Amino acid sequence: MAALFQYRSRIFSIISRNNRRFSPSVTTEPPKEPIISSSTILNQPPPPPETPEPPPSEAGAEKKSRSFLKYGLIAALTGGVASSAYATYAYTLDEVDQKTKAFRASANYTVGDDASSLDKFQALLRSAAMTVPAKLVDLYIDLRRLTEEQVRGFVEPTSDKLLPDLHPLEQHVFTLVLDLNETLIYSDWKRDRGWRTFKRPGVDSFLEHLAQFYEIVVYSDQLSMYVDPVIETLDPKHCVRYRLSRGATRYVDGKHYRDLSKLNRDPAKVIYISGHASESSLQPENAVPVKPWQGEAEDTALLDLIPFLEYVAKHRPADIRTVLASYQGRDIAKEFIERSKEHQKCMQGQKQHGRFWQR
Repeated sequence: MAALFQYRSRIFSIISRNNRRFSPSVTTEPPKEPIISSSTILNQPPPPPETPEPPPSEAGAEKKSRSFLKYGLIAALTGGVASSAYATYAYTLDEVDQKTKAFRASANYTVGDDASSLDKFQALLRSAAMTVPAKLVDLYIDLRRLTEEQVRGFVEPTSDKLLPDLHPLEQHVFTLVLDLNETLIYSDWKRDRGWRTFKRPGVDSFLEHLAQFYEIVVYSDQLSMYVDPVIETLDPKHCVRYRLSRGATRYVDGKHYRDLSKLNRDPAKVIYISGHASESSLQPENAVPVKPWQGEAEDTALLDLIPFLEYVAKHRPADIRTVLASYQGRDIAKEFIERSKEHQKCMQGQKQHGRFWQR
């Protein structure tokens, strides 16, 4: 520090001499400067080190590697999602399981103890490379199985046997399945009175008479909280043995269909009557369509069907589907009356022909 002060005093003495030559009025004493303690300078923190910027070539290579990794990961995820979507669309779960079984087994590839070190190393690499894809396939199969089970609970009937087993003494009895809305009843809403449910003309006589010959089942796509109280009011004599609601239907393309194959009954002995038969059943060959009822007081559709249904119950055809196919495209009630009249004419003709030979 003493040397520093001596050096400064020499510099100021030289400057003061030069100033005297040009300006004699300038004072000869050098200006005093504040003294800064050395401890203050030493205690200040050192300036932060400057981080050297990487060369442009190295920075570009690093960015390229990161972008390659990012786009590679995106491509792998996109390919995996696309493959899963295609497999879901094109193959069933069992087919996917069978087709990928060998691939998943390859992840457990091993060699014998007597194999060379190179073979063991290659086997290790192969197993490591196949483990992740195989685990992803296993995860896809498990997730798809779980999803299909959950979806099946919403779209499939609640049971494969919607009705209990038929009594051994009633194995010959046919099952008459009836739709509810616009077949037996009609529900209407008006602002001044709200909802009201109307009973179709002749429904009481229809149910009471046919209960002697058939096992009657009401099969609706409405919720049970709606179906049960309606049936209780509609059928005070308990002619309807069973009632099935929305939980027993199959959900397909936004609609609830009656699946007669789940009734636990012989399909050859099941008749389905509905005002929307072709739109509500998965087995149209068992359907007897009737005119949808929307409150007309003069309607007689149910009563007109009684003769045909009684004839079927008494004569017990081997397969009702064959009988219904012969009425396809025609009004069954009217066509049955015409056929009955022709049959009676034929019978009368045969009787007269027999009487002629007896004379």
